[in-house]
Amino acid sequence: MINNKKMKATSLIPYLGYKDAPAAIEWLCTAFGFEKHLVVPGANGMIVHAELKLDRIMIMLGSADHNKESEFSKYLKHPSQTGGCETQTPYIIIVDQ
Repeated sequence: MINNKKMKATSLIPYLGYKDAPAAIEWLCTAFGFEKHLVVPGANGMIVHAELKLDRIMIMLGSADHNKESEFSKYLKHPSQTGGCETQTPYIIIVDQ
């Protein structure tokens, strides 16, 4: 059994793929109060990677098809490209003690 009292810093960070990531960033900041922590723009108005924070919460996002050749992006699609299937993947960070 895992002793949760020994775990000091575990984070679950969702990564979201958006067809219009710049608009999504603005909407998330306006609607929920997220702040831009990091935004990496790409070609043609794409967002390669972005990190938004709200207190201790972080979400990561980018344009769903910003780089179809990258290892990560070939597994991330916009719902319009998947027949409506899910387009999220979590990042789980666990501190090694």
